[in-house]
Amino acid sequence: MTLPTSVRTARLALTAIAFAALASAAGAQGTGKLKVGLMLPYSGTYTALGVAIENGFKLYVDEQGGKLAGREIEYFKVDDESDPAKATDNVNKLIKRDNVDVIVGTVHSGVAMAMAKAAKESGTVLIVPNAGADAVTGPMCAPNIFRSSFSNWQPAFAMGEVAAKQQGKKKAMTITWKYAAGDESVNGFKEGFEKNGGKVDKQLTLPFPNVEFQALLTEIAAAKPDAVYAFFAGGGAVKFVKDYQAAGLNKTIPLYGPGFLTDGTLDAQGESAQGMLTTLHYADGLNTARDNAFRVGYAKAFKLQPDVYAVQGYDAAQMLGVGLAATKGDIGKKAEFTAAIEKAKIDSPRGTFTMSKSHNPVQDIYLRKVEGKENKLVSTAIKGLADPARGCRM
Repeated sequence: MTLPTSVRTARLALTAIAFAALASAAGAQGTGKLKVGLMLPYSGTYTALGVAIENGFKLYVDEQGGKLAGREIEYFKVDDESDPAKATDNVNKLIKRDNVDVIVGTVHSGVAMAMAKAAKESGTVLIVPNAGADAVTGPMCAPNIFRSSFSNWQPAFAMGEVAAKQQGKKKAMTITWKYAAGDESVNGFKEGFEKNGGKVDKQLTLPFPNVEFQALLTEIAAAKPDAVYAFFAGGGAVKFVKDYQAAGLNKTIPLYGPGFLTDGTLDAQGESAQGMLTTLHYADGLNTARDNAFRVGYAKAFKLQPDVYAVQGYDAAQMLGVGLAATKGDIGKKAEFTAAIEKAKIDSPRGTFTMSKSHNPVQDIYLRKVEGKENKLVSTAIKGLADPARGCRM
């Protein structure tokens, strides 16, 4: 029997709708493309850091054949401009316009705070591959927010302990940009330094991203502390270290800092950085099989030497892969996704790390010394250092 044309058309329409529904369900279960939003600095003082993070992330994905848990990765990019005032609008381009499944970003702590707020409100998975804002895994902590890097407190506290305990320094001054990352870093140093018998006499600041350091260097020279702890990164770190040497201060007052003072900046700093001690969760010369393979792979892919930012991007992708593997690619299974990352041991180039209850890495902090164009491993300053996660309720 031949069906009327109208009935055949209706059946075909229903069949098409059914297939569309099946395709949609398949995508939700983890067979379609996974949308990854990269919100990183692609202009300004932190540009090189953003590029290294993206390179590291893509290197790990490429090592897995371009897929994580069977899902091809589709990238969406937004320049965060290192501007907290634009952060909410920028992150909403990824969340509301592009409908990404996961956001990876950023470097600037002020921008990261706005991203964490948006992620918390929308439920979008956020992996922070650099910004150390203590609040991200403190009061802003949430089941869908993870960090693959560090809290500002971690390397700073370790450097405070090293300066007082190992280096025997008694009086110190700190200097940084007046913004969240700087405040938290110098306070972490002060906590570690004073806990071990030192005293921070003065904390100097200047507005971000101002690099007119001369007046503050003159103040340091007059005060003659035993040590100076500085927090700067990118182009600001280059100029500060060079200005410190030009003022002749490096001959009489040792300059200490977290690794960001000399990571990714040694080519530009040249002679001015030689011999400096810094603390960080990564160092040149770890000489493990895992790190050596990573360094070779990165250099081959990008014709560049990797730094801590590349490692953090790489590990952000690793963490995403762990969560997706546990849910067979379905990032919508939030509880299982979160639980898998919480229980994981991440096999990082920096050394294996785990996640704290607040989703911050529990990791070794290394003491490094600048030799040539490398931040060479001196020793492990503190093993398995966990951030105190003050204010986290999760």
